[in-house]
Amino acid sequence: MENSPGPRAGRKEWTALGVLMLPLLLVSMDVSVLYFAIPYVSQDLEPSATQQLWILDVYGFVLAGLLIVMGDLGDRIGRRRLVLAGAAVFGVASVAAAYAHSAEVLIAVRALLGIGGAALMPSTLALIRTLFHDAEQRAKAVTLWTGVMTAGISLGPVVSGLLLEHFWWGSVFLVNLPAMVLLLVLVPLLVPETATVVHGRFDVLSAALSLGALLTVIHGIKEWARHGYELLSALCIVVGLVLGAVFVRRQKRLTHPMIDLGLLGRRTFGGPVSAGLLAMLATVGMAVFFTQYLQSVLGLGPLTAALWSLVPAAGVAVMAPAGAALALRTDRAYVMGGGFLLAACGFLWLTQLRTDSPLWFALTGGAVYAGGLVAAMTLANELALGAAPLERAGSAAAVLESGQELGGALGMAVLGSVGAAVYSRDMSDALPAGTPHADVVGETLGGAAAVAAELPSATADAVLTAARDAFTHALDVAAVGAALVMVGAAALSVGLLRGAGGVITPSSAPDVGLSGPGTVPNRGTCTGQVACPAAPLGTGDQEVI
Repeated sequence: MENSPGPRAGRKEWTALGVLMLPLLLVSMDVSVLYFAIPYVSQDLEPSATQQLWILDVYGFVLAGLLIVMGDLGDRIGRRRLVLAGAAVFGVASVAAAYAHSAEVLIAVRALLGIGGAALMPSTLALIRTLFHDAEQRAKAVTLWTGVMTAGISLGPVVSGLLLEHFWWGSVFLVNLPAMVLLLVLVPLLVPETATVVHGRFDVLSAALSLGALLTVIHGIKEWARHGYELLSALCIVVGLVLGAVFVRRQKRLTHPMIDLGLLGRRTFGGPVSAGLLAMLATVGMAVFFTQYLQSVLGLGPLTAALWSLVPAAGVAVMAPAGAALALRTDRAYVMGGGFLLAACGFLWLTQLRTDSPLWFALTGGAVYAGGLVAAMTLANELALGAAPLERAGSAAAVLESGQELGGALGMAVLGSVGAAVYSRDMSDALPAGTPHADVVGETLGGAAAVAAELPSATADAVLTAARDAFTHALDVAAVGAALVMVGAAALSVGLLRGAGGVITPSSAPDVGLSGPGTVPNRGTCTGQVACPAAPLGTGDQEVI
């Protein structure tokens, strides 16, 4: 593999990266930080059931919907400027959220937090291209970016649980403030501004279409995962797809489009984006099951389950550098394929979980699949970032992250629906006739536990045993589905990206589609590693089963 190093970064650049990682950690933590705090919020603000769901979800919805918009905006006005604006918005919104006096206010400021987070995420990744010109150093930097992103989602529930033991629920937001102040002080001193090289008027209509398409599709998929098929959720998905089609059509006609559609046709960008979507589909889909398995089947408390769910990070710590080292000696497509196959093995390991399996058995499977995924996506995402023209790095990073958000929503819907069908079928066979509230018991494990709490002990034990057996069987089947998705990702990686690990086609060249690699002047080679911000084990979204 050809490797033409660029100028090497020094202490200032690495210090700047460390500063950028702190807000990224907090932005990713806010995805999951309310999991433990929501009971206290509900007691204090008394939201309705619908308002409670919006308190939990609006941050992620706005964040996902604005990624593409913010990526393009950073390319136009400067990524450092957008990071500073995002930090200011995130800091102000954090204070407002901590002292929110009503559910409506909290929903509004959580949406504002999503706006700030969307400004920070693609810009911090794109700034790595500005700070690190040497391919090997850039690869390490993007790996660190991904590790921090993943750690933040994992640490959210842990930090939330620890804070809530000593402070009120608003403390989970105030913890953001010192980091944002530090960012506002240090970024102007350490991070160079990117030149504004994307010209043309910012297209407000494209921004609205992008936001509308992503919001409605992801919302529809999540509602489908929660409640099964309903006309409204299906309509949301259809409307989102129509808006997306209009958005794509408009991008083709614009002189300065929000995203480079030709870039998606290149195997060095479109391939990793597709691989990231599949990786998140499997990871988030299984996270929903794993969370409930630790708590509702093995009986761990929420904080204990969150702490144990950090153990699979050991697999990431081993496999990320191993995959990077191996990629220096062989085609990255084979390393990516091997990583996805290792993840498939981890998922297959989880198919052997039983209601009485020891905790170490579950955590081992989690470590294997997490390590395999990181080893694969470490290479895939850096390849995609290197494939993008330097001036459109923010837009490219946003497309990558948007694909992963969509993959996560699909994972909850697809694997969640499969698991729900298995659970319902098993429960209909296991429950004796006349079981009270059989419809509720047969829908979710949480519903079975709530009903069992009101039944005589003998009946309650029978219901809970049947529900835990059915849920574990559902997890096993979902794990088979996740393993098949990983095999598909491995085949895609090897088939589409084989031989693409060299230098990258320059942005000024005509789109090469699926043809071979070319040369990028003054940018080094696209080699290295970065993992997708995968949802951690034990931090899934709302209960599906």
